[in-house]
Amino acid sequence: MLFNSLEFLFIFLPVTFFVYFYLNKKKLIMIATGWLVLASLAFYSYWNINYLPLILTSMVFNYCVGYTLSHRTNLRLNRKAVLIFGLAGNLTLLCYFKYFDFLINNINLVLHTGFDTLKIALPLGISFFTFTQIAYLVDAYKREVKEYDFLNYSLFVTFFPHLIAGPILHHSEMMPQFKNLRKRVINHKNISIGLFLLAIGLFKKVIIADNLSPVVQDLFDVIPVLDFWEAWIGSLSYTFQLYFDFSGYCDMALGIAYLFNIALPVNFNSPYKADSIQDFWRRWHITLSRFLKNYIYIPLGGNRAGEWKTYRNLFLTFLIGGIWHGANWTFIIWGVLHGCGICLHRFWQKFNIKINKFAAIAITFLFVNISWVFFRSLSIHRAIDILKSMVGLHGINPLVINKLRFSFESGSIKLSMILFCACLILVFFSKNSMEWVKSFKPDKIHFLITLILLIISILSINKVSEFLYFQF
Repeated sequence: MLFNSLEFLFIFLPVTFFVYFYLNKKKLIMIATGWLVLASLAFYSYWNINYLPLILTSMVFNYCVGYTLSHRTNLRLNRKAVLIFGLAGNLTLLCYFKYFDFLINNINLVLHTGFDTLKIALPLGISFFTFTQIAYLVDAYKREVKEYDFLNYSLFVTFFPHLIAGPILHHSEMMPQFKNLRKRVINHKNISIGLFLLAIGLFKKVIIADNLSPVVQDLFDVIPVLDFWEAWIGSLSYTFQLYFDFSGYCDMALGIAYLFNIALPVNFNSPYKADSIQDFWRRWHITLSRFLKNYIYIPLGGNRAGEWKTYRNLFLTFLIGGIWHGANWTFIIWGVLHGCGICLHRFWQKFNIKINKFAAIAITFLFVNISWVFFRSLSIHRAIDILKSMVGLHGINPLVINKLRFSFESGSIKLSMILFCACLILVFFSKNSMEWVKSFKPDKIHFLITLILLIISILSINKVSEFLYFQF
């Protein structure tokens, strides 16, 4: 089920909300928790019920391993071996569904064999709920968390606002909220903030990202050879599409969680305003960056083992981040680019050379935009072909701009320049959603803004449109 669907907005969300708070009002706390777990599993199963046993098995496995790490101190168990067993189980599951066919294809390519792929469908959200539970196991091993109750653990893993595409949660930051009885009473201010964020996110997704999507698809997947302007319009369109799609999802996830008095970690903070690649990763997919730092970079040694090993650890961390995003060499190259970029940034800092802030933002944005070409392209060959077009190797046709169209179902409208200008203003000069929330007041103006954004967005929902990060 998608956040930007009528069945979610008008059936699933209101029913889940009112039943949950009604049960809490009747002091049926455990039943209310169970209801939220069942609703979250229904939300997950709506996409493909065949994968319901997968997430249930994953939860049971990780709960048992985590419980053993946290509580079974009197048994003669090697706790490190238990942790390795738990991590291996999670990574095996992830690698089978996400990378097994990719591995077979590459074996066939290198060894000229003809092994058949299994054509495994990627379960929705497997990367996110797997990483969430890996973090739980490591924290349990460090004795930083304890979970006595499988029902509450299930809520931690399946809570539907974050289940499909993050943010990646820490047990210690969520369970105190779920156990706080004050959060089980309807809070009208939180509802106002939640609907405000939901409206902003829905508008970003439906009005901006989805209207950039046809242009991105045509220029990346359909037109065989792009000229200079087509290549730049295509790359920038995807750069903006991904921004508003992902930030829109994050806003909606945070807003929906606010309705239930739950504060999810902020996952997005104006990343295109970053003045370095390091700053970019402090702003983009913040919880993934946190995970990679805490559970990969630091265990590899971080910056504790000398300069060159620090570069190695940084590079490997971003390489793994690229692999995590998908089973394709394009994602690996994207990770390599960011690994090289972060190492180059660290090396540059040694010279203490100051760059004008606006120039630094422009350089960072240019690098990110170029790297997104690999992220979006279906093959390395296609990505290189687009990059060649971006430097003019396939010609420059100034009239091509007039051929581009963005369209609504109500009719074809020339929105290219308007939408591009709107994207530039919102990305570089406007406050982000979290900054708007800080100054939010439940007054008539914010009510009117929320209502207008919701009405415009809902009236524009006319087809199934997945969030881009669902595929990861």
